[in-house]
Amino acid sequence: MTEAALPAARRAAVLFILITVVLDMLAFGIVIPVLPKLVEQFMGGDTVSAARTYGLFGTSWALMQFIFSPVQGALSDRFGRRPVILASCFGLGADYLFMALAPGVGWLLLGRVISGITSSSFSTAGAYIADVTPPEKRASAFGMIGAAFGIGFVLGPAIGGVLGHVDPRLPFWFAGGLALLNACYGLFVLPESLPPERRTPTFSWKRANPVGSLRLLRSHPDLLSLAGVNGLFQLAHFVLPSTYVLYASYRYHWDAAAMGLSFALVGICNILVQAVLVKPVVARLGERRTLLTGLTFAALGYAAFGLAPTGALLMLSVPVFALSGLFGPGLQAMMTRRVAPHEQGQLQGANTSLMGMVGIVAPGIFTQTFAWFIDPQRSPWQVPGASFLLASLLALAALLLAWRTARTAAPAVAGPT
Repeated sequence: MTEAALPAARRAAVLFILITVVLDMLAFGIVIPVLPKLVEQFMGGDTVSAARTYGLFGTSWALMQFIFSPVQGALSDRFGRRPVILASCFGLGADYLFMALAPGVGWLLLGRVISGITSSSFSTAGAYIADVTPPEKRASAFGMIGAAFGIGFVLGPAIGGVLGHVDPRLPFWFAGGLALLNACYGLFVLPESLPPERRTPTFSWKRANPVGSLRLLRSHPDLLSLAGVNGLFQLAHFVLPSTYVLYASYRYHWDAAAMGLSFALVGICNILVQAVLVKPVVARLGERRTLLTGLTFAALGYAAFGLAPTGALLMLSVPVFALSGLFGPGLQAMMTRRVAPHEQGQLQGANTSLMGMVGIVAPGIFTQTFAWFIDPQRSPWQVPGASFLLASLLALAALLLAWRTARTAAPAVAGPT
């Protein structure tokens, strides 16, 4: 099927979901530059204590993702993608407003827990794209989702940095309003992507619980190996939300505005990779080699972040790291080929649940590594970038595992026509 042959309604549906992802990511990205600093503020300005406490935030969020993402995926397979995405948007909007009013660390942590429960729209967006895109076009379509993430990442942290410079709570108010506005937008214009005849006939707790959803990864050839690669990559990726802000603030003395601009640069480079490079690279290299290329640049990028002695050199390494964005579209395309249409939601839920399972331990690993290597009383070596060097090793392990697996492309399971 050629691009021109795609029905107009299907192209419109993809556009709707991309806009939803942009607005969701914008609301999500706005709080990134200020949340760790707000925790640090509640901790009396103690960076070491803030790093240890902030690890609990990441772990709690990931635990909720692990528990509730497969439930949301199974619900979307049974009742459709649209209601799950809209419920997520409304829930996130209300949660940001709750966090804006949080009087202390405990209330802020509760808000993060609620966020982990409600934030399903990212994973459901993957199922939505799989619903409306033929298998041979999915790598490119997932690249466009990545570009939508990038657009939100450019605007979100930059706006959050500017607003946070005025008041650290202001970004939460802005994000809450934006998420609720996005939910209202979707209420009127977001069409359903999964017709009734392709839905699972009943909702099953066996498929919806985390262990049940992960069984899907063992039920199709190569799927478990690909999930292992994804797990290692996601484990490494958690170094960014866990320690990037604290690391850059500690080592380079960046304020909220500088942090926001650095995230904007990351987002711009990500957009270029996802929107411009993914399609031709996949066409030239194939899905497997594109995946391997992305993992190679991930290992190089994390190492560069950890070794950069100045903020300027870290910024120069951002384009190298941005090429790690080639990993996701190739992996998603390969995995969605191996499951049936009525299993796409369960697959995305299983992937998100896997990320949640990894995220239960990852924030603690990276924040504790960071705290250990900047504490002169505990470590004889002062290595602020140790957490990023650890992430580089994990990405390298993912590369080695990927090299041994997914050597052949699976035949596409029947999808949209």
